[in-house]
Amino acid sequence: MPHRNLKRIAAFILALIATPVIIATSASATEIIDSAGRKVEIDVPAKRVIVGEARQIHVIAALLGEKTFDTIVGWRDDLVKKDPDSYKAYIERFPQIEKLPLFGYLPQGDFSLEAAIALTPDVITLNLEVEKTAKESGFEEKAAAAGIKVVYLDFRLDPDKNSENSIRVLGQIFGAVPRAEEFIAYRHDQIALVTDRLASVKDLTRPGVFIERAPGISGENNCCRTFGPVNFGAMVEQAGGHNIASDVIKTTFGDLNPEQLIVSNPEHVIVTGSNWAAESDINQFVPVGRGADMDLSRERLAKLMERTPFPELDAVKNGNVHAVWHQFYGAPYEFYPIQQFAKWFHPELFADLNPEQNFEEFHRKFLPVTYKPGYFVSLEKGSN
Repeated sequence: MPHRNLKRIAAFILALIATPVIIATSASATEIIDSAGRKVEIDVPAKRVIVGEARQIHVIAALLGEKTFDTIVGWRDDLVKKDPDSYKAYIERFPQIEKLPLFGYLPQGDFSLEAAIALTPDVITLNLEVEKTAKESGFEEKAAAAGIKVVYLDFRLDPDKNSENSIRVLGQIFGAVPRAEEFIAYRHDQIALVTDRLASVKDLTRPGVFIERAPGISGENNCCRTFGPVNFGAMVEQAGGHNIASDVIKTTFGDLNPEQLIVSNPEHVIVTGSNWAAESDINQFVPVGRGADMDLSRERLAKLMERTPFPELDAVKNGNVHAVWHQFYGAPYEFYPIQQFAKWFHPELFADLNPEQNFEEFHRKFLPVTYKPGYFVSLEKGSN
């Protein structure tokens, strides 16, 4: 009988020892729902991550600060090519990232899964617009076979629907859940500085606004690529304007007929611009962004307004012509352009609002890189 008791006691002790191990293993696995609606189980925080859209660093840095690159083992080359001013800021602060392996764009066949597998990542984050290619090319299936979790994020196609969840998912992946919630709350408060005041205005008059997507970057440089009711189109509405393109375009991106632009005759014209010197074949874009040359940006903006049909528009005749940093379309820093748009559309109502001061504060509070102005430019009244 004593022998049996000893056996039971030993079994009980072994069970006690084993139980915490089982709990710890299951507790580290977290189920997230990505922007494609997929349920993905990930051990968090991930130890090795490939950032399949390098401009996601604008969010990751807001969550991790000085530890931004601690677990990133590779990233896409889009920050280097499409946002070199931001890349410069990050490489000045984190010189080691110059050696990070670079990956191309999946839909163009430039993303080497074999090279990614060799880096033994736990997770690869991709933008939602590449989901179809990732499925049809077998990328998802091959990554899964290699034990790599693929997660889709979206800050571009439908930011209103997907940005907050994408921030939370990145918070889970990188072990920064409280910081993600703090970032989301900060964005809400900053946008509310505009939307709450607009809501208090009875019979608000919304000026018509045309926002042109990336003119001067390539090709014939004709008008009029634009945004429908989401992304920059939604920012215009939140700032108290009316995005004229949303009357006819219901998708994220689209083309407005120049004749329609003349008929709508907006009171403001905004173009998106960035430093695209690495990609542009015509170099007529407006190079706004961190530390941009304002004289060059203003000169390029004035030149763009010489194209058909802009000289016919009241916005151009009255000098209500502006440029905004294009990369706001893929980063959840939209509170900053919303605030600046509001000052353009309703200068008296928002006379006390200081968007630049607020964005500088955001950098101090959330980002490991310093703030430099240059994200907006306007033509002077009477310059056209």
